[in-house]
Amino acid sequence: MTATQLQIGPHTVTPPVVLAPMAGITNAPFRTLCREFSGGKGLFVSEMITTRALVERDAKTMRLIHFDGSEKPRSIQLYGVDPVTVGKAVRMIVDEDLADHIDLNFGCPVPKVTRKGGGSALPYKRNLLRSILREAVTGAGSLPVTMKMRKGIDDDHITYLDAGRIAVEEGVTAIALHGRTAAQHYGGTADWDAIARLKESVPEIPVLGNGDIWSADDATRMMRETGCDGVVVGRGCLGRPWLFGDLVAAFEGGGAPARPTLREVAAVMRRHAELLAEWLEDEERGVIDFRKHVAWYTKGFSVGSEMRKRLAITSSLAELDALLAELDLDQEWPAGADGPRGRTSGRNRVVLPDGWLDDPYDCAGVSADAELDTSGG
Repeated sequence: MTATQLQIGPHTVTPPVVLAPMAGITNAPFRTLCREFSGGKGLFVSEMITTRALVERDAKTMRLIHFDGSEKPRSIQLYGVDPVTVGKAVRMIVDEDLADHIDLNFGCPVPKVTRKGGGSALPYKRNLLRSILREAVTGAGSLPVTMKMRKGIDDDHITYLDAGRIAVEEGVTAIALHGRTAAQHYGGTADWDAIARLKESVPEIPVLGNGDIWSADDATRMMRETGCDGVVVGRGCLGRPWLFGDLVAAFEGGGAPARPTLREVAAVMRRHAELLAEWLEDEERGVIDFRKHVAWYTKGFSVGSEMRKRLAITSSLAELDALLAELDLDQEWPAGADGPRGRTSGRNRVVLPDGWLDDPYDCAGVSADAELDTSGG
């Protein structure tokens, strides 16, 4: 496929590939791995940051907004439900030069977020969405503001076309659409046709597609079939940060997809754990944080359930090294490692504030504690 590029305000993203924000995953160490495999190409977004926690300078949140010196542009995703707090957070980012790009999360489907009117529940309240976007864009000044959303709450409450028009009217620079409703969660199949419809509806700004991109071929096919301007990759890179190298090769017209041996995968696992230990300034905490990645990295390989359990309870780099050395490291990349990974279940019912669906324009119903969690998924 001929190389293309994506324009996010003053930032040119080549190829038009974005790492999706994922809570507990897309921290600085994981972004470093993905950038290394891509040769520094693409856009890599931080995990979701709660605006109230940022404004109040929560210690954990301030660590999450750390960027490596090589990260350009620095991209932060914010979650908020109160326009005033969102505005304060955005102005703090600008005044203290904390980032070069701000993305707003209106796509998170997890109950602890939607039950408070946030994430994928929020675009149903059109006036509230408009107020948040207006505060963010005004406060951001020259920094580009983008947003990520889903199709809607469920099939009876589809919001993405209205939300797209509101975003254009309020000066949002680009929109990413996950082709699922909140009710689908991560189940079923992503609706790429919705991405095409959104692109037709908002031709003024770039539209990025998200959902069911498990390979570089999926990414290029999505762009061909939908006409979208770029892709956002989430679960497809879990345990496979080298997918970004595949994506660069696919968009630049060369190179077969990476098919690492288990020995090469083990080396990436070790580096990932080491980067986490350095970032957290605590080896044990870093290795413990790495545990969640073990199943993704070893998916499809003949490792054995007992060894997987042992790898998932390591607490030091030396212990991790010893266990990795016990594996049959000469294994080739298994067919079972391709395709879907991460969460694939649907929920069917979205937890919402009482009376949330009564009026799509009434902004009442967002509780004061809606932003108390520092991360929502």
